[in-house]
Amino acid sequence: MTANQSPSPTGAEPVNPTAEWKALRGDVEGIADVAAERGRSFVEAARAHATDYVDQRKGDAARSVSDLAKSVRESSKTFEAQPNIRAFFDSAAEGLEHLGTSIEKRSFSEFYEDAEAFARKAPVAVAVATFLTGFVVARFIKSTSVTPLNDSYSDRRL
Repeated sequence: MTANQSPSPTGAEPVNPTAEWKALRGDVEGIADVAAERGRSFVEAARAHATDYVDQRKGDAARSVSDLAKSVRESSKTFEAQPNIRAFFDSAAEGLEHLGTSIEKRSFSEFYEDAEAFARKAPVAVAVATFLTGFVVARFIKSTSVTPLNDSYSDRRL
């Protein structure tokens, strides 16, 4: 018997542990390949589901933006005597109408690519916007939370 061989469970013939390890390694690699493929298909299915959901919701978002543009345009009529202010409101309404049309025509992947490109071009602006958003959300949560009753001795009156 050699150093790489050990007796088999039955004791009849020697078994090569190196061959067993190679076979086990092959089995594990096969399982890992199957798991990786299933993971990729799961990610693709999730991405497709999210894209479909966003595409369905973008019609609602486009309508909301268009409705907002109509409201802004209607409110500009109150400034008939002030043409500069009315021009500002009309310009804002046109911009909102353009945004609504853009939302309706573009796909989720195009929006994502634009957001990613902006983040790459202006990472500082994204970091500042993220910080400010977090700050505002934290202040909102803090202001809406219920304050616990203070049960300290100094607040009690006899």
